[in-house]
Amino acid sequence: KVSLTGTVKDNKNGEDIIGAIISIKETKQGVATNPYGFYSITLPVGSYTVVYSYIGFRAVEKKIDLQSDQAINISLNEEVITTEEVVVTEKRADANVADMKMSKVEINMAQLKKLPPLFGEPDLIKLVQLQPGVVTAGEGSSAFFVRGGGADQNLILYDEAPIYDPSHLFGLFSAFNTSIIKTSELYKGGIPANYGGRLSSVLDVRSIDGNTKRFTGAASVGLLAARLNVQGPLGPQLFRKRKRDSLGNYVEYEDGAKASFMLSARRSFIGYVFQFNPDTRNNDVYFYDINGKLNWNIDDKNRVFLSFYSGRDLLAFGNAFKFDWGNNTTTLRWNHLFNKRLFSNTTGIFSLYDYGLALRNIFTWNAGITEFSLKQDFTYYISPKNTLSFGITSAIRQFQPGDFKAEAPGIPNINLDRLKALDNAIYISDKIDLTPKLSMELGLRVSVFSNLGGPTTFFKYQSPGSIQNKTKIDSSKYGDFQFVETFVNPEPRASFRYLINDKSSLKLSYNRMVQNVHQIIVGVVPLPTSFWLPSTKYLKPQLADQIALGYFRNFKDNMFEFSAEVYYKEMQNAVDFAGNTVALLNRDLPQSIRQGRAWSYGLELFFLKTKGKFTGQISYTLAWATRNIPGIENGKDYFSTFDRRHSINVVATYDISPRVSVGGTWTYGSGRPITFGTGSSIQGGIPVSVYTERNSYRLADYHRLDLSVTLKSKKRLDRWWSSETNFSIYNVYWMKNPFSITVQPETTNNKTNIDGSLAPGELVINNVNQSSEVILTYLFPILPSISYTFNF
Repeated sequence: KVSLTGTVKDNKNGEDIIGAIISIKETKQGVATNPYGFYSITLPVGSYTVVYSYIGFRAVEKKIDLQSDQAINISLNEEVITTEEVVVTEKRADANVADMKMSKVEINMAQLKKLPPLFGEPDLIKLVQLQPGVVTAGEGSSAFFVRGGGADQNLILYDEAPIYDPSHLFGLFSAFNTSIIKTSELYKGGIPANYGGRLSSVLDVRSIDGNTKRFTGAASVGLLAARLNVQGPLGPQLFRKRKRDSLGNYVEYEDGAKASFMLSARRSFIGYVFQFNPDTRNNDVYFYDINGKLNWNIDDKNRVFLSFYSGRDLLAFGNAFKFDWGNNTTTLRWNHLFNKRLFSNTTGIFSLYDYGLALRNIFTWNAGITEFSLKQDFTYYISPKNTLSFGITSAIRQFQPGDFKAEAPGIPNINLDRLKALDNAIYISDKIDLTPKLSMELGLRVSVFSNLGGPTTFFKYQSPGSIQNKTKIDSSKYGDFQFVETFVNPEPRASFRYLINDKSSLKLSYNRMVQNVHQIIVGVVPLPTSFWLPSTKYLKPQLADQIALGYFRNFKDNMFEFSAEVYYKEMQNAVDFAGNTVALLNRDLPQSIRQGRAWSYGLELFFLKTKGKFTGQISYTLAWATRNIPGIENGKDYFSTFDRRHSINVVATYDISPRVSVGGTWTYGSGRPITFGTGSSIQGGIPVSVYTERNSYRLADYHRLDLSVTLKSKKRLDRWWSSETNFSIYNVYWMKNPFSITVQPETTNNKTNIDGSLAPGELVINNVNQSSEVILTYLFPILPSISYTFNF
């Protein structure tokens, strides 16, 4: 047997095409390009007809006499069809039925750009929050919870680098600039063995590589932010003019450069409103992010990428108050082809998340987490029916829980011990087609996590678990990089797919996940002041076992896709906190940490229309999320904060013409659990708050409708530019969904008593000692937006 290998690219800009299909007509075999555009298929010696195809591109058919190993690189051209209806397919039409993956969502970037954006800014995370099995934290938040897990249990990757806080403006926007995203995939279960470190999900976002044919760009402006991105080849091709054919129409060059670049910047201008008032000119509120990428095709066997991201938020009131936070990442990747069957990806990663808070003449406060990691991944194409993946990763992290420097007399300095950790893992996974109907993928990941001194001191308490008695009776000191404790955890993975027929299949998956880093969140939504800690003597690694079963069916020549999945997930060492916990700058935080069992289960229904002028999706989720943690509610079961019984999401777009399209989203979620403070008491001479039973009340149901219209400029072959205008309305029928909840002593008597449920408005919770008034604050009324994008 011999191997046919190569890459598939977009002829317009030289971008790698991920998921392009290479099929052999004679044998009916096929493979897809990997995340780097590479493919490999092994065949007996002979002559074949090979078809290369992908979403919205003209398929290329080649006759190949395969007598020895051969490398063929293909560039696909966009397919232009003049007809009343344009049919575009993103992958093989029945991929959702035939593919091994389940509990996976590929975020449609073209659809995202047509949907209603908040303040005119398209947002990837907002579309993620509309997927089945995903619960939002509430109005105006970028936090999301997957299948009963917390926000910190989502692994969010940008070009393989972890993003620890994916939000801007306290969650109104996400950290991802939609204009430069190539692909985005969300794994909710059946997570492949090459991913690890979080319990609930993986959001893998990859940026464009940069146009290798010519210089292009786009500029956009919305109500609160503007962005600009440019890309092009590195070399003489950057300065060449656009090419015209004999009729004077603009066409693309056939040849491209070996290297290209991409640079994008986005900045909000909400802070400029302060400039109109002389009393507020020294105040400022803004965010920015910068994305860049270099791509170099050294030769047919070697390719190098350098990608970086830098994002920052600032809230300042003159010189009196300053609060800033942000992420910085750098990724260096090397793709190497050892031979026709062995593909290698070597990645070096840097990631930093930090925040700073300052109050003039009183204090400054800094915290953060830094990570350096190295990954080596291999893919070995044994045969068209057997693909082996394996690799190793090693990361070192430094945790800075908080450094508080006082500038006013009488306030002590607080410098929490820095912590370090060494996180290693090795994995192997084998995907095998056992029969034409039955396929399986078996994998194993082994995590070896070591907690290191920073230097660090661990204390032993007289009354462990008591937040009132903090008396220390012993201590253990560890020097810088001295090993404290090592946790070894195997993480088996398995997926099975059985084809019932060419239109339907059954899929089964199991995965164990281990999480060794923990975001300390006392509440529901992660705030920029939330910080991260490694697993230690007092904070054990969290573990999750999840099993899922799904039925997948296509209808009407793959125009409609339907899936139904049921899942059950059990978590060990789930983290929660005792009442009255103060997490920030708390040297005795281990006294407040509680760990126990959590479990969630549910049903997810998903319906998708992929063809025609009208496309969209409808999802319904029925779910339960429960916890039982010693030291909380006297060991009784209680609902998790992420428990939401019913969720419905509708996403739709309609192309009125090639230039005009409309889009809309409607989302509904039943009320999530919440805990209220009902008063205070004195315990041991210390005032403590008194709360209702943990998560014993529920918020009102959440629902909202958004609409938008997108207008494109007239397409002309002799025009070097194009434009796009988006009009949108957020919260069309002005639903009052609460953004924040404040509890205070009752001030009026004309309130409504409640028992177990909370409706919109000002309500009262009664207890023996006093009544409390619950005030709901609403963030967004009906909100129109407009944005304009200019492409060149």
